[in-house]
Amino acid sequence: MRSNNTLLITIGFVLLWNSGFIGAEYGLPYTGPFTLLFWRYLALTAILFIYLLARNRFLWVGWPSASVHMTVGVLAHGVWLGCVLLALEYKVPSGIVALVVALQPMATGAFSGLATGEPTPLRQWIGLLIGFAGVTITVTSRINFQDAASVFGYLVPLGSVAAITIASLIQRRMQVRQNVKRLPLDLMLFYQCLATTAIMAVPALFAERLSVEWSLPFVYTMIWLILAVSLGAYGLMWVLIERMDATRVAILFYLGPPVTMLMAWIAFGDVVQVVDIVGLAVVFAGVWVTQTKISTARI
Repeated sequence: MRSNNTLLITIGFVLLWNSGFIGAEYGLPYTGPFTLLFWRYLALTAILFIYLLARNRFLWVGWPSASVHMTVGVLAHGVWLGCVLLALEYKVPSGIVALVVALQPMATGAFSGLATGEPTPLRQWIGLLIGFAGVTITVTSRINFQDAASVFGYLVPLGSVAAITIASLIQRRMQVRQNVKRLPLDLMLFYQCLATTAIMAVPALFAERLSVEWSLPFVYTMIWLILAVSLGAYGLMWVLIERMDATRVAILFYLGPPVTMLMAWIAFGDVVQVVDIVGLAVVFAGVWVTQTKISTARI
């Protein structure tokens, strides 16, 4: 029975998590990317604050601890999602955005030695290079190099990869060195959302004037992004981490590109090109290399 429940939770997590790309694309016609993130994270911060107060769990942990968790939040939420939304704003198909950001677990694995001080296995570097080659195949086939907007739109998701990789390495460094106070999940998420809200307020206010078309489709989209994606998918991820090892959970993120491509085809009629499938196959080859131990036979 437990295995059946785990399977259902896994399916739910994959669908909810990757629906975030589709939900963001639904919301962008009604507001700018920074304003969308500002309202989303303001609502999340308020929900978490009320929850922590109700549970008598809210506390100020001190600036040294809070600042590190806030930095992780800005990178892992603000910059990561900001770059994703900018790409969608520039009409990059959501499935292609998902393909680019799928490099993140491989990049984190390859650079994890920077956090732990341990050497990185060769297979991690090889897998990352193969995965990057797969993304390059797909992206370069779609970019119009004569159009600066097209080049920016297709390359900006790499900022997402860099941001969440750095955030993951900071988090890993805290775990290894234990030089920063570990926080409960709900309190940690509160500080991350609070910092993201504060950072997103600047471009949302000065660049986009907090302009929003408050229509029912936009409100429904925001409710979905806040409750189903930010809280639901995130919560299911931690349930899965409790039930299986972190490596197996990380592999689920590689299902993002094909699942998002399917969702985008259903929702928006996005066409999957042959070169997209080729790039996807090459990325999966990189994933396979990172997850396979390379053994050397003794002569």
